[in-house]
Amino acid sequence: MFRLSAALAAAYAALAVLVATGVTNGLDQWSVDHLMPGLGDASVKPSKTEAIVPLLHTSWDTPLAVLGNVVTLPAQALIGSALAAACWVTLARRGRTHAALPWIIAWIAANAIEVLCKSVLARPLLHHDGVPLWAFQSSWPSGHTLRSVLLAATVTAVWPTARRWVAAWAAASLVLLELDGFHVPTDIAGGLLLALLAAGLARREAAYERR
Repeated sequence: MFRLSAALAAAYAALAVLVATGVTNGLDQWSVDHLMPGLGDASVKPSKTEAIVPLLHTSWDTPLAVLGNVVTLPAQALIGSALAAACWVTLARRGRTHAALPWIIAWIAANAIEVLCKSVLARPLLHHDGVPLWAFQSSWPSGHTLRSVLLAATVTAVWPTARRWVAAWAAASLVLLELDGFHVPTDIAGGLLLALLAAGLARREAAYERR
């Protein structure tokens, strides 16, 4: 488990360097041109208020936009945190407070890392029809991806029988984040790596509670 965690951390750090230096811009630009039928106005950076308030200023003008908004809503920062907190409370009520603590720490730490990385890392600009996409300049890693996968892992820790359902939801969220123009592939990859690292560490620490 330590080797896997170290490998995930190294991959995350390496991807951060590749994104910041523009090495991955070719892939991300191709995705903008070919894999984002739902891309809206990404020429303006989203405000902090938009990042906090669920569905603020989101588009509902196409079926893809509606589907993306609805499916990814549980991974929004406030709603995702509330759902994760409900899982922690459930573990505590089952007498597994020590098992809940690693998941709490993982959630807080991973989200803090996401915010920190977005504040210090900026990729070279991507464009769409000649218009600079400022919204993607500081969008690495994807917080929605991070919270989708980490929330799915947290729910599974509480209700193992729901594993397939939450895994399917998380996978659908990641696909829609790309198709709906919320994030480019490297954003999603960064969020996925961070989520897998945080979930793996939380699961390992929580396992000690059962011994």
